[in-house]
Amino acid sequence: MNPHTLSLRALLLLGLWHSGRRSLASAPELQDQPKKIAVIGGGIGGTAAAFYLREEFGPVVKIDVFESGSVGGRLATVKMGDYEYETGGSVIHPLNLHMKHFIEKIGLPPRKDLPSKMAIFDGKELVFEESNWFIINFLKMLWRYGLNFIRMQMWVEGVLDKFMRIYQYQQYGYSFSSVEKLLHAMGGDSFLTLMNQTLEEAMLADGFSQVFLNEIVAPITRVNYGQSVRINGFVGAVSLAGADSGLWAVDGGNKRVCLGLLYHSRSELISGKVTSISYKVRPSKRGTTAGFYEVNYVGESGSAHGLYDIVIVATPLHQGKSDIAFSGFSPPIPSHYPGRYHQTVATLVHGLLNVSYLGTAEPASEFTVSDVLTVDSKGSVIHSLSSLDPVHIPEGYKRPPASQAKVWKVFSPQPLTQEQLQSMFLSYDSVSETPWLAYPSYRPPQRRSPPFILHDRMYYLNAVEWAASAMEMSAISARNAALLAHHRWHEQGTKVDQEDLHTRLRGEL
Repeated sequence: MNPHTLSLRALLLLGLWHSGRRSLASAPELQDQPKKIAVIGGGIGGTAAAFYLREEFGPVVKIDVFESGSVGGRLATVKMGDYEYETGGSVIHPLNLHMKHFIEKIGLPPRKDLPSKMAIFDGKELVFEESNWFIINFLKMLWRYGLNFIRMQMWVEGVLDKFMRIYQYQQYGYSFSSVEKLLHAMGGDSFLTLMNQTLEEAMLADGFSQVFLNEIVAPITRVNYGQSVRINGFVGAVSLAGADSGLWAVDGGNKRVCLGLLYHSRSELISGKVTSISYKVRPSKRGTTAGFYEVNYVGESGSAHGLYDIVIVATPLHQGKSDIAFSGFSPPIPSHYPGRYHQTVATLVHGLLNVSYLGTAEPASEFTVSDVLTVDSKGSVIHSLSSLDPVHIPEGYKRPPASQAKVWKVFSPQPLTQEQLQSMFLSYDSVSETPWLAYPSYRPPQRRSPPFILHDRMYYLNAVEWAASAMEMSAISARNAALLAHHRWHEQGTKVDQEDLHTRLRGEL
C-alpha cells in the first residue's frame, strides 16, 4: 500500500467532508425541537454522540451524559513512576476521518512519533525480527512469505476503499437503521459475506498461504483483538488496517478526545450509574399524550431520575458489561443481547526484561525490538509484549534500551501469575493490571447484530461493535445515531436506509 497515495486520498476526502458537511446554521429552522436528550456512557461513542447531537439539534436542547466511571471508558491511562501510559485504545489510523476531525476541532496535537521495531514470537523463539533497514525487511518478507505481504496490503486497501464511503454518506446526512444496512451501503454483499466467514477462510480463498496466516496475520489479530484468525473477516480486515504505517495517537492520551468532545458538545456530565430506563406516557398541554423516557440512576447524592425526549445508549448491553433494566416497552427490550465480550488483560510492568524468555541469544543491550507479537499456539501465555512510551513525550526523551528497566505492556487472556512475570522479567518494581472486556468475541457466522433502534426515540450505539470494535467505528456509529435521532424526530424518512447511495452520490459529485 502506498502511504503517499493514502495520505492524498485522506486529505481530499477530508476536504470534501469539511466543505460538504451539513450545517444547522445554513438549514431552515426546524420547529418543535426536543428539550432533553440523555446519552448513557461517557466513552468515545457517548461523547461523540453528544457532539453530533449538538450539531443536529442546535444550541437549545439540553444534553445530559451519564457516566459511572471516568470519562473515556475504554480509553484510559495509568500513572507509573513519573509518567502516564496508555492502557486502553492506543492507536488511530491515518484514514480515521472522524477522529482526525475531532482533534482538529478540539485543538489536540498528535503524540510525538518514536521509531519502533517488531518481532514475531512462537513461544520458543523469534521467527521474524525487523531490521533497521527497509530493504532488508522487504527481502526477509519476500524470502519467507513470497508476495503475501504485498497482497495483504492490497487486500486491506480494497476493503478500506469501500469502508470510506461512509464519510460521504454521513456528509450528506444519510443514516441506517441496522448494522447490516450500514455495512451493505459501504461494501454491498461483500461486507456481509466477510461478516459471516472467518478471516482465515476469506484469505485462504484469496490465495494467501497458511504459513503467512499463522505467522503474520494471527499475531496481528491477537495483539488487536486477543483472538485468532477465526474471527470474522470484516473485523479481521479492520485489525490488519491497524498494522498499517502512519498510525498515531493523541498527545497526553487518547481519552483527551472524549473530554474535548464533552466540552464542545456543551453537555452536562452526570456522574452516576444508570439502573433502569422506562417509557412513560403523560398528558401534554395540548390535551394529547406525549411519551418520555425516564432514566433512573444512582449518583453522588443517591437515587434520582430524569425525563428525556431522546435516549442514546452508548454502553454495551451484554452480560458482564451492563445491568440496565428496561420497563414499559412493547415489545420488551432485553437487558442483555446474545454474545459475550472477550477478556484481555493489560499488565504494565516497570522492570528489566529477560530477553532469553524470547529465545534470543542477543545481549539485552543490542535487543532493540519494541513490539513482540505472538503466534496462536496452545502453550502461548501472552498475546503481545510491547515497550511502552509515555502518553506525553517530554523534550529530550529517548526510549531506554532493553538492558535498562523500563515500562512494558503485556496483553494476555488471563492475569499473569507471579511465576510468569518472573520468567519474563529479571526484576521488576511496579505492576499495574487492567482487565478489559474490551471487544466482542467474534465467532462467525454472525448472528443478527443488535438493533440501532431500541424504541421509537431510543438508540443503541454499541450495536456496531459486533461488526468491529474500534474508536472510529464508535465515532461512525455516534454520527449515525445522531442522524437517525434527528431524521426520525422530524419524520425525514428519505434520509434513512436509502439504497444505491454510492452510485447516486457519485452522480451528484
